[in-house]
Amino acid sequence: MSPVREARTSVPGPVPTPAPRVISGRVIRTPAGGISLRVQGRTVAVTALLIASLVLVMGVTLTTGDFPLSVGEVLGALTGNGDGAADFVVNTLRMPRILTAVFVGAALGVSGAILQSLTRNSLGSPDIIGFTNGSAVGALVVIIVLHGSMVQIAFGALIGGLATALAVHLLMIGRGLQGFRLVVIGVGVSALLLAVNSYLITRATFQEALEAQAWLIGSLGNRLWVHANAVGLAVAVLLPPALFLSRRLAMVEMGDTTAMGLGVNVARTRTALLVISVALAAFATAVTGPIWFIALAAPQVVRRLTRSSGPTLLPSALMGAVLLALSDLVVQRLFAPALLPVGTATGAIGGLYLIWLLITESRKSRA
Repeated sequence: MSPVREARTSVPGPVPTPAPRVISGRVIRTPAGGISLRVQGRTVAVTALLIASLVLVMGVTLTTGDFPLSVGEVLGALTGNGDGAADFVVNTLRMPRILTAVFVGAALGVSGAILQSLTRNSLGSPDIIGFTNGSAVGALVVIIVLHGSMVQIAFGALIGGLATALAVHLLMIGRGLQGFRLVVIGVGVSALLLAVNSYLITRATFQEALEAQAWLIGSLGNRLWVHANAVGLAVAVLLPPALFLSRRLAMVEMGDTTAMGLGVNVARTRTALLVISVALAAFATAVTGPIWFIALAAPQVVRRLTRSSGPTLLPSALMGAVLLALSDLVVQRLFAPALLPVGTATGAIGGLYLIWLLITESRKSRA
Protein backbone atom coordinates (compact mmCIF):
# COMPACT_ATOMS: atom_id res chain seq x y z
CA MET A 1 0.00 0.00 0.00
CA SER A 2 1.40 3.41 -0.90
CA PRO A 3 2.01 6.05 1.81
CA VAL A 4 -0.53 8.34 0.21
CA ARG A 5 -3.25 5.69 0.20
CA GLU A 6 -2.36 4.64 3.76
CA ALA A 7 -2.65 8.23 4.96
CA ARG A 8 -6.00 8.59 3.29
CA THR A 9 -7.39 5.47 4.89
CA SER A 10 -6.02 6.12 8.36
CA VAL A 11 -7.08 9.74 8.80
CA PRO A 12 -10.82 10.00 9.34
CA GLY A 13 -12.60 12.67 7.40
CA PRO A 14 -15.61 14.71 8.42
CA VAL A 15 -18.79 12.70 8.91
CA PRO A 16 -21.36 13.83 6.34
CA THR A 17 -24.62 15.02 7.80
CA PRO A 18 -27.81 13.62 6.32
CA ALA A 19 -29.68 15.92 4.01
CA PRO A 20 -32.69 17.48 5.64
CA ARG A 21 -36.10 16.36 4.53
CA VAL A 22 -37.62 18.80 2.10
CA ILE A 23 -41.28 19.30 2.90
CA SER A 24 -43.21 21.02 0.16
CA GLY A 25 -46.78 22.08 0.00
CA ARG A 26 -49.04 24.88 1.09
CA VAL A 27 -49.82 25.54 4.75
CA ILE A 28 -53.46 26.28 5.62
CA ARG A 29 -54.21 27.80 9.04
CA THR A 30 -57.46 28.33 10.86
CA PRO A 31 -58.52 31.95 11.51
CA ALA A 32 -57.64 31.57 15.19
CA GLY A 33 -54.21 30.25 14.24
CA GLY A 34 -54.49 27.21 16.49
CA ILE A 35 -54.49 24.55 13.79
CA SER A 36 -52.33 24.41 10.68
CA LEU A 37 -52.38 21.86 7.87
CA ARG A 38 -49.80 21.37 5.14
CA VAL A 39 -51.41 20.45 1.84
CA GLN A 40 -49.43 19.08 -1.09
CA GLY A 41 -50.98 19.56 -4.50
CA ARG A 42 -49.85 16.21 -5.86
CA THR A 43 -51.20 14.38 -2.80
CA VAL A 44 -54.56 16.14 -3.17
CA ALA A 45 -54.72 15.19 -6.85
CA VAL A 46 -53.89 11.54 -6.12
CA THR A 47 -56.48 11.46 -3.33
CA ALA A 48 -59.16 12.85 -5.65
CA LEU A 49 -58.21 10.31 -8.33
CA LEU A 50 -58.45 7.46 -5.83
CA ILE A 51 -61.88 8.62 -4.67
CA ALA A 52 -63.08 8.73 -8.28
CA SER A 53 -61.61 5.28 -8.94
CA LEU A 54 -63.32 3.87 -5.85
CA VAL A 55 -66.68 5.30 -6.90
CA LEU A 56 -66.20 3.82 -10.38
CA VAL A 57 -65.32 0.35 -9.06
CA MET A 58 -68.29 0.40 -6.70
CA GLY A 59 -70.58 1.49 -9.53
CA VAL A 60 -69.41 -1.32 -11.82
CA THR A 61 -69.74 -3.86 -9.00
CA LEU A 62 -73.31 -2.80 -8.20
CA THR A 63 -74.53 -2.68 -11.82
CA THR A 64 -72.92 -5.80 -13.35
CA GLY A 65 -73.15 -9.51 -12.67
CA ASP A 66 -75.64 -12.33 -13.20
CA PHE A 67 -78.46 -9.82 -12.61
CA PRO A 68 -77.36 -6.62 -14.43
CA LEU A 69 -78.89 -3.35 -13.28
CA SER A 70 -78.90 0.19 -14.59
CA VAL A 71 -77.52 3.10 -12.60
CA GLY A 72 -81.06 4.34 -12.07
CA GLU A 73 -82.19 0.99 -10.69
CA VAL A 74 -79.23 0.92 -8.29
CA LEU A 75 -79.92 4.46 -7.09
CA GLY A 76 -83.58 3.61 -6.68
CA ALA A 77 -82.75 0.56 -4.59
CA LEU A 78 -80.34 2.56 -2.43
CA THR A 79 -82.94 5.26 -1.78
CA GLY A 80 -85.74 2.75 -1.08
CA ASN A 81 -87.60 3.35 -4.34
CA GLY A 82 -86.53 0.24 -6.26
CA ASP A 83 -88.52 -2.89 -7.03
CA GLY A 84 -88.20 -6.05 -4.98
CA ALA A 85 -85.63 -7.81 -7.16
CA ALA A 86 -83.32 -4.80 -7.49
CA ASP A 87 -83.63 -4.04 -3.79
CA PHE A 88 -82.64 -7.61 -2.86
CA VAL A 89 -79.67 -7.72 -5.26
CA VAL A 90 -78.30 -4.31 -4.26
CA ASN A 91 -79.02 -4.07 -0.54
CA THR A 92 -78.73 -7.74 0.44
CA LEU A 93 -76.14 -9.23 -1.92
CA ARG A 94 -73.87 -6.59 -3.43
CA MET A 95 -73.78 -3.54 -1.17
CA PRO A 96 -72.68 -5.32 2.05
CA ARG A 97 -69.95 -7.14 0.13
CA ILE A 98 -68.53 -4.06 -1.58
CA LEU A 99 -68.64 -2.01 1.63
CA THR A 100 -66.85 -4.80 3.49
CA ALA A 101 -64.17 -4.77 0.79
CA VAL A 102 -63.83 -0.98 1.03
CA PHE A 103 -63.53 -0.92 4.82
CA VAL A 104 -61.21 -3.93 5.03
CA GLY A 105 -58.98 -2.53 2.29
CA ALA A 106 -58.84 0.85 4.03
CA ALA A 107 -57.98 -0.77 7.37
CA LEU A 108 -55.19 -2.84 5.83
CA GLY A 109 -53.83 0.12 3.86
CA VAL A 110 -53.54 2.31 6.97
CA SER A 111 -52.14 -0.55 9.05
CA GLY A 112 -49.41 -1.19 6.49
CA ALA A 113 -48.60 2.51 6.12
CA ILE A 114 -48.13 2.91 9.88
CA LEU A 115 -45.90 -0.15 10.21
CA GLN A 116 -43.75 0.74 7.22
CA SER A 117 -43.22 4.23 8.63
CA LEU A 118 -42.44 2.98 12.14
CA THR A 119 -39.92 0.40 10.90
CA ARG A 120 -38.66 2.53 8.01
CA ASN A 121 -38.77 -0.68 5.98
CA SER A 122 -40.88 -1.44 2.92
CA LEU A 123 -41.42 -5.01 4.18
CA GLY A 124 -43.00 -3.79 7.40
CA SER A 125 -46.61 -4.88 6.99
CA PRO A 126 -48.92 -6.87 9.30
CA ASP A 127 -48.95 -9.94 7.04
CA ILE A 128 -45.15 -10.13 6.78
CA ILE A 129 -44.39 -9.38 10.45
CA GLY A 130 -46.97 -11.90 11.65
CA PHE A 131 -49.71 -9.72 13.14
CA THR A 132 -52.24 -11.04 10.64
CA ASN A 133 -51.42 -14.65 11.50
CA GLY A 134 -51.68 -13.77 15.19
CA SER A 135 -55.15 -12.40 14.59
CA ALA A 136 -55.98 -15.56 12.68
CA VAL A 137 -54.91 -17.70 15.65
CA GLY A 138 -57.17 -15.72 17.99
CA ALA A 139 -60.09 -15.97 15.59
CA LEU A 140 -59.58 -19.71 15.02
CA VAL A 141 -59.56 -20.35 18.77
CA VAL A 142 -62.97 -18.66 18.99
CA ILE A 143 -64.30 -20.48 15.92
CA ILE A 144 -63.04 -23.99 16.69
CA VAL A 145 -62.72 -24.11 20.47
CA LEU A 146 -65.26 -21.60 21.78
CA HIS A 147 -67.78 -21.68 18.90
CA GLY A 148 -68.25 -17.93 19.32
CA SER A 149 -70.27 -15.32 17.51
CA MET A 150 -69.10 -12.68 15.05
CA VAL A 151 -68.43 -10.20 17.84
CA GLN A 152 -66.47 -12.79 19.81
CA ILE A 153 -64.45 -13.69 16.71
CA ALA A 154 -63.56 -10.01 16.27
CA PHE A 155 -62.39 -9.74 19.88
CA GLY A 156 -60.47 -13.02 19.54
CA ALA A 157 -58.69 -11.70 16.46
CA LEU A 158 -57.92 -8.43 18.24
CA ILE A 159 -56.47 -10.25 21.26
CA GLY A 160 -54.44 -12.54 19.00
CA GLY A 161 -53.01 -9.62 17.04
CA LEU A 162 -52.14 -7.62 20.16
CA ALA A 163 -50.55 -10.68 21.79
CA THR A 164 -48.42 -11.19 18.68
CA ALA A 165 -47.37 -7.55 18.72
CA LEU A 166 -46.44 -7.87 22.39
CA ALA A 167 -44.41 -11.02 21.69
CA VAL A 168 -42.52 -9.32 18.87
CA HIS A 169 -41.93 -6.28 21.09
CA LEU A 170 -40.52 -8.45 23.88
CA LEU A 171 -38.18 -10.14 21.43
CA MET A 172 -36.97 -6.69 20.33
CA ILE A 173 -36.28 -5.35 23.85
CA GLY A 174 -32.72 -4.08 24.15
CA ARG A 175 -32.10 -4.36 20.40
CA GLY A 176 -33.86 -1.25 19.14
CA LEU A 177 -36.68 -1.03 16.62
CA GLN A 178 -34.59 -1.59 13.50
CA GLY A 179 -36.61 -2.39 10.44
CA PHE A 180 -34.60 -5.35 9.16
CA ARG A 181 -34.38 -7.02 12.59
CA LEU A 182 -38.11 -6.51 13.16
CA VAL A 183 -38.94 -8.06 9.80
CA VAL A 184 -36.71 -11.09 10.45
CA ILE A 185 -38.20 -11.66 13.91
CA GLY A 186 -41.70 -11.13 12.52
CA VAL A 187 -41.16 -13.71 9.77
CA GLY A 188 -40.10 -16.25 12.39
CA VAL A 189 -43.10 -15.49 14.59
CA SER A 190 -45.37 -15.69 11.54
CA ALA A 191 -44.05 -19.16 10.67
CA LEU A 192 -44.67 -20.32 14.25
CA LEU A 193 -48.22 -18.98 14.17
CA LEU A 194 -48.90 -20.74 10.88
CA ALA A 195 -47.97 -24.00 12.61
CA VAL A 196 -50.39 -23.15 15.44
CA ASN A 197 -53.15 -22.53 12.88
CA SER A 198 -52.50 -25.92 11.30
CA TYR A 199 -52.60 -27.61 14.70
CA LEU A 200 -55.93 -25.98 15.56
CA ILE A 201 -57.43 -27.21 12.31
CA THR A 202 -56.28 -30.78 13.02
CA ARG A 203 -58.12 -30.65 16.37
CA ALA A 204 -61.38 -29.52 14.78
CA THR A 205 -64.25 -31.58 13.45
CA PHE A 206 -64.51 -32.12 9.71
CA GLN A 207 -67.08 -29.36 9.25
CA GLU A 208 -65.22 -26.94 11.49
CA ALA A 209 -61.97 -27.67 9.64
CA LEU A 210 -63.63 -26.92 6.31
CA GLU A 211 -65.04 -23.65 7.61
CA ALA A 212 -61.74 -22.65 9.21
CA GLN A 213 -59.72 -23.46 6.10
CA ALA A 214 -62.13 -21.50 3.92
CA TRP A 215 -61.84 -18.58 6.35
CA LEU A 216 -58.03 -18.74 6.32
CA ILE A 217 -57.96 -18.22 2.55
CA GLY A 218 -59.58 -14.79 2.89
CA SER A 219 -62.95 -14.27 1.28
CA LEU A 220 -65.64 -11.62 0.82
CA GLY A 221 -68.33 -14.12 -0.12
CA ASN A 222 -71.59 -14.19 1.85
CA ARG A 223 -70.69 -11.01 3.74
CA LEU A 224 -73.72 -9.31 5.28
CA TRP A 225 -74.39 -5.94 6.83
CA VAL A 226 -73.15 -7.18 10.20
CA HIS A 227 -69.69 -7.70 8.71
CA ALA A 228 -69.65 -4.34 6.93
CA ASN A 229 -70.88 -2.53 10.04
CA ALA A 230 -68.29 -4.20 12.30
CA VAL A 231 -65.23 -3.34 10.24
CA GLY A 232 -66.72 0.03 9.27
CA LEU A 233 -67.10 0.94 12.94
CA ALA A 234 -63.51 -0.12 13.61
CA VAL A 235 -62.23 2.10 10.80
CA ALA A 236 -64.40 5.02 11.96
CA VAL A 237 -63.00 4.74 15.50
CA LEU A 238 -59.32 4.04 14.70
CA LEU A 239 -58.68 6.14 11.60
CA PRO A 240 -59.15 9.62 13.21
CA PRO A 241 -56.50 9.08 15.93
CA ALA A 242 -54.15 7.64 13.30
CA LEU A 243 -54.58 10.78 11.18
CA PHE A 244 -54.12 12.94 14.27
CA LEU A 245 -50.81 11.20 15.02
CA SER A 246 -49.61 11.24 11.41
CA ARG A 247 -47.55 14.41 11.93
CA ARG A 248 -45.73 12.82 14.88
CA LEU A 249 -45.32 9.68 12.81
CA ALA A 250 -43.52 11.72 10.15
CA MET A 251 -41.14 13.03 12.82
CA VAL A 252 -40.54 9.54 14.25
CA GLU A 253 -39.74 8.37 10.73
CA MET A 254 -36.85 10.86 10.65
CA GLY A 255 -35.24 9.12 13.63
CA ASP A 256 -35.76 8.96 17.39
CA THR A 257 -33.16 11.64 18.14
CA THR A 258 -34.65 14.11 15.68
CA ALA A 259 -38.20 13.39 16.85
CA MET A 260 -37.28 13.89 20.52
CA GLY A 261 -35.50 17.11 19.61
CA LEU A 262 -38.77 18.31 18.06
CA GLY A 263 -40.65 17.53 21.29
CA VAL A 264 -42.22 14.21 20.36
CA ASN A 265 -42.62 11.50 23.00
CA VAL A 266 -41.28 8.75 20.77
CA ALA A 267 -42.11 5.77 23.00
CA ARG A 268 -45.70 6.85 23.60
CA THR A 269 -46.28 7.77 19.96
CA ARG A 270 -44.84 4.51 18.68
CA THR A 271 -46.91 2.46 21.15
CA ALA A 272 -50.15 4.25 20.27
CA LEU A 273 -49.58 3.88 16.53
CA LEU A 274 -48.57 0.24 16.88
CA VAL A 275 -51.78 -0.52 18.78
CA ILE A 276 -53.85 1.27 16.12
CA SER A 277 -52.08 -0.62 13.33
CA VAL A 278 -52.55 -4.01 14.99
CA ALA A 279 -56.20 -3.27 15.83
CA LEU A 280 -57.00 -2.29 12.22
CA ALA A 281 -55.36 -5.44 10.86
CA ALA A 282 -57.07 -7.57 13.52
CA PHE A 283 -60.60 -6.33 12.81
CA ALA A 284 -60.05 -6.68 9.06
CA THR A 285 -58.80 -10.24 9.53
CA ALA A 286 -61.72 -11.11 11.80
CA VAL A 287 -64.24 -10.15 9.10
CA THR A 288 -62.67 -11.63 5.96
CA GLY A 289 -59.81 -13.84 7.10
CA PRO A 290 -56.17 -13.11 6.21
CA ILE A 291 -55.92 -11.13 2.97
CA TRP A 292 -52.39 -10.66 1.66
CA PHE A 293 -50.78 -7.98 -0.53
CA ILE A 294 -53.05 -5.04 0.35
CA ALA A 295 -51.23 -3.84 3.49
CA LEU A 296 -47.86 -4.42 1.83
CA ALA A 297 -48.46 -2.72 -1.50
CA ALA A 298 -51.00 0.07 -0.91
CA PRO A 299 -48.70 2.44 1.06
CA GLN A 300 -45.80 1.93 -1.37
CA VAL A 301 -47.92 2.56 -4.45
CA VAL A 302 -49.24 5.73 -2.83
CA ARG A 303 -45.75 6.99 -2.00
CA ARG A 304 -44.66 6.47 -5.58
CA LEU A 305 -47.71 8.32 -6.88
CA THR A 306 -47.59 11.22 -4.43
CA ARG A 307 -43.76 11.35 -4.21
CA SER A 308 -44.23 12.19 -0.56
CA SER A 309 -41.37 11.75 1.89
CA GLY A 310 -43.70 11.27 4.87
CA PRO A 311 -46.56 8.90 5.74
CA THR A 312 -49.72 9.31 3.66
CA LEU A 313 -52.38 7.57 5.70
CA LEU A 314 -55.57 8.82 4.01
CA PRO A 315 -54.38 8.07 0.45
CA SER A 316 -53.13 4.68 1.68
CA ALA A 317 -56.60 3.93 3.06
CA LEU A 318 -58.18 4.84 -0.27
CA MET A 319 -55.60 2.84 -2.23
CA GLY A 320 -56.21 -0.21 -0.04
CA ALA A 321 -59.95 0.13 -0.58
CA VAL A 322 -59.53 0.46 -4.36
CA LEU A 323 -57.13 -2.51 -4.60
CA LEU A 324 -59.34 -4.88 -2.60
CA ALA A 325 -62.60 -3.78 -4.22
CA LEU A 326 -61.05 -4.07 -7.69
CA SER A 327 -59.54 -7.49 -6.88
CA ASP A 328 -62.92 -8.76 -5.70
CA LEU A 329 -64.61 -7.39 -8.81
CA VAL A 330 -62.09 -9.15 -11.06
CA VAL A 331 -62.49 -12.42 -9.15
CA GLN A 332 -66.29 -12.26 -9.42
CA ARG A 333 -66.47 -11.38 -13.11
CA LEU A 334 -63.51 -13.17 -14.72
CA PHE A 335 -63.86 -16.50 -12.89
CA ALA A 336 -67.66 -16.73 -12.85
CA PRO A 337 -69.48 -19.00 -12.17
CA ALA A 338 -66.64 -20.35 -9.99
CA LEU A 339 -66.67 -18.85 -6.47
CA LEU A 340 -62.99 -17.99 -6.14
CA PRO A 341 -62.03 -16.30 -2.83
CA VAL A 342 -60.43 -12.90 -3.21
CA GLY A 343 -57.56 -14.03 -0.97
CA THR A 344 -56.29 -16.37 -3.69
CA ALA A 345 -56.02 -13.51 -6.17
CA THR A 346 -54.38 -11.05 -3.78
CA GLY A 347 -52.05 -13.79 -2.52
CA ALA A 348 -50.88 -14.66 -6.04
CA ILE A 349 -50.34 -11.03 -6.99
CA GLY A 350 -48.76 -10.32 -3.62
CA GLY A 351 -46.28 -13.17 -4.03
CA LEU A 352 -45.05 -11.76 -7.34
CA TYR A 353 -44.91 -8.28 -5.85
CA LEU A 354 -42.97 -9.52 -2.83
CA ILE A 355 -40.39 -11.20 -5.08
CA TRP A 356 -39.92 -7.97 -7.02
CA LEU A 357 -39.69 -5.99 -3.77
CA LEU A 358 -37.04 -8.32 -2.30
CA ILE A 359 -34.96 -8.06 -5.46
CA THR A 360 -35.26 -4.27 -5.41
CA GLU A 361 -34.30 -4.02 -1.73
CA SER A 362 -31.36 -6.37 -2.29
CA ARG A 363 -30.04 -4.17 -5.07
CA LYS A 364 -30.43 -1.08 -2.92
CA SER A 365 -28.46 -2.67 -0.07
CA ARG A 366 -25.61 -3.58 -2.43
CA ALA A 367 -25.45 -0.08 -3.91
